[in-house]
Amino acid sequence: MNVLDIDGHKAVISFDPETELFRGEFLGLNGGADFYADSVDGLRQEGRVSLDAFLDTCRARGIVPYRSFSGKFNVRIPEQLHAEAVQVAAARGISLNDLVREALAQAVQDS
Repeated sequence: MNVLDIDGHKAVISFDPETELFRGEFLGLNGGADFYADSVDGLRQEGRVSLDAFLDTCRARGIVPYRSFSGKFNVRIPEQLHAEAVQVAAARGISLNDLVREALAQAVQDS
């Protein structure tokens, strides 16, 4: 997985072919705090600088830096998959919501 932990904050790492650098983007923030470097050590260093600047700006402006999650989201899937998922949930004696929750929990655990 292309996720780097920087002081307890998760960032997704990708390669930017235009700059030939690795790009990091923090997850769960209310705004952008991306950073670039050519090595893992550089990503950690630049990530700390970017995150500190973002958090300082949030404090100065009275902005909550982290996104909140309601626990609800819409998922668009093909009709046939929807029908099959309903059948599987019914056969297991659980709701479609519980089937999706279990599948997501398993996917997260496997990551």
